[in-house]
Amino acid sequence: MKTLIVEDDFASRLLLQELLKPYGDSHVAVNGVEAVSVCTDTIKNHKYYDLICLDIMMPEMDGQTALKKIRALEDAAGLGSFTRARIIMTTALGDVKTVMGSYYELCDGYLVKPFSRDQLEKQLRKLNLG
Repeated sequence: MKTLIVEDDFASRLLLQELLKPYGDSHVAVNGVEAVSVCTDTIKNHKYYDLICLDIMMPEMDGQTALKKIRALEDAAGLGSFTRARIIMTTALGDVKTVMGSYYELCDGYLVKPFSRDQLEKQLRKLNLG
């Protein structure tokens, strides 16, 4: 599994890298701008991510804006539901408005920090990635 971890907090990035290590390669972006740029390149080169773990609260471009832009890139490239990345929002924000807004923008899962290995693995199984 090829994963992109989009997280501005160093400790959270390290934790996700460690938790996802058994599943394959992971790359890192520190904000939404980097994430959109990386996704643009991977889509252009037909080397898609299987999973994107996307923080919501980040500098330069928040995760919900990045989510919207990544989905637009996938749509423009004609990627169907089986080819596009599975995106799990990872955030400290667990309020209904934020959660529903993320699903409205077509995320595939949502984890409220701090989350456990078991919670992450449950999301991966739900998305047929674990």
